[in-house]
Amino acid sequence: MGLAAPIVNAPMGGAAGGALAAAVSRAGGLGMIGMGSSATAARLAAELPHVSGLAHPFGIGLVHWVLKAEPDLLEVALSAKPALLAVSFGDDWAWVHRAHDAGVPVAVQVADVTAARRAVDAGVDVVVARGAEGGGHGEPRIGTLPLLAEVLDAVPVPVLAAGGIASGRGLAAVLAAGAAGAWLGTVFTTCTEALTSPAARVPLLAASADDTVTTRVFDVAQEYPWPATLPERVLRNDFVDRFDGREELVDADARAALAEAVADEDYRVAPVNAGQGVGMVREPCSAAEVMERLCDEAERLLRRWV
Repeated sequence: MGLAAPIVNAPMGGAAGGALAAAVSRAGGLGMIGMGSSATAARLAAELPHVSGLAHPFGIGLVHWVLKAEPDLLEVALSAKPALLAVSFGDDWAWVHRAHDAGVPVAVQVADVTAARRAVDAGVDVVVARGAEGGGHGEPRIGTLPLLAEVLDAVPVPVLAAGGIASGRGLAAVLAAGAAGAWLGTVFTTCTEALTSPAARVPLLAASADDTVTTRVFDVAQEYPWPATLPERVLRNDFVDRFDGREELVDADARAALAEAVADEDYRVAPVNAGQGVGMVREPCSAAEVMERLCDEAERLLRRWV
C-alpha cells in the first residue's frame, strides 16, 4: 500500500472518524474510519468527506452483525474505494467476495489460529491477530504475543498485531516477531483528531493498565446484540462495579440511568473503551506526533540488533 509506517489505527466506533483516519494516513500509516455498534450508512457517509481526495490510502472498519442489520453500509464503504475493508466478528464470508469484486482488499480480526486459518480459506487478504489486551469488543482468550506467534506460523498472508500496543517498545516487539505492522487503538483515542469527547479523554489520560476490565454489562444494558463470547474491554467505573457478573440485575431503572449518563457524558457510569496499553497514554497529541514517537522509539530499539 506504499505506507511509510507499519501502523494502522484500529477502526474504533465513536473515536476513529474520518479526521483521525486522514491524519494517520497523512503521517504515513493506514488511517481507518470505524463504524461501531450504532453505525448507519448515513454516519459512514458523513465521515467520508475527510478522506475524499486524500492522496494517501485509507481504510474502513465495520462490525459484521451491524452490517447485516444495515446492508447499505457495505455499499457505502465499497463506493468509497478504501485501500482496506475490515469486517470483524462474524462467520458469513459473502462480503469478502463482494469486496474483491470491487477491487478492495479485506481484513478481519481473529482471536485464535483456527479463526485465522478459516479467514484465509475464505479469501481474506490481511489477518489481525487481536490479543486479549485489546480495548473494545473481542474474544479475550490469548495474549497478543503468543497469539501473534501462532498466527504468523499458520497463515501465509500479512498479519497485523493488536492488543495492548501503545508504545514504541510494543511496536518494536511485534515487528521483531514478524508482524507486518501494528493495529493500534487506545493510543489514538486522545489524539486531537479523534472523535473522543473532551469528557471521555479525562479518564483515559488518568487511567493505568489495571484500570480496565472485560465485561458485557454495557451491551446488556444498551441491548446491543453482541454475542456473549465478545465482551468489551472498558475502563472500570461505578456501573461495571455494580453489575459486572450480575447482568440479570440490569433493569429498566439501570438502563435509564445509563442512558442519562451517556447523554450527560458522565463517565462514572457511561462506558469508555480502552485496552491495557492505556497507562502509556498520558497527554493529548496529534496523530502525527503519536506516529513519530512510536516509530522513532521502535526504530532505535530495532537498530540495536542490526
